[in-house]
Amino acid sequence: MPPDSLRQRSSLIPRNVVVNGRRTSIRLERAMWDAFNEILSRESISAAELVTKVERGRKASTLTAAIRVYIMLYFRDAATENGHRRAKHGQIKRRYRTPASAS
Repeated sequence: MPPDSLRQRSSLIPRNVVVNGRRTSIRLERAMWDAFNEILSRESISAAELVTKVERGRKASTLTAAIRVYIMLYFRDAATENGHRRAKHGQIKRRYRTPASAS
């Protein structure tokens, strides 16, 4: 076994949260925790409320994966063309065209 200094360290940060009144541990990357906390602030809700909402709405996969998807969809919904213009981002350029149907 390699010494600690040579082992790859995980970029995941564990935190305990309450889901449906039960304590559980979730591991997310720092950027995901930052986005998660921004959602909590913007929506004025607690971590327990948000995670319970995600848990109740998930169909499959792990809770951690469902939280990542929720975060992505939250910010994707906020990323409108108007929002990008206000932030002085470029417009989306469609790189792919629908191929013509083969006859």
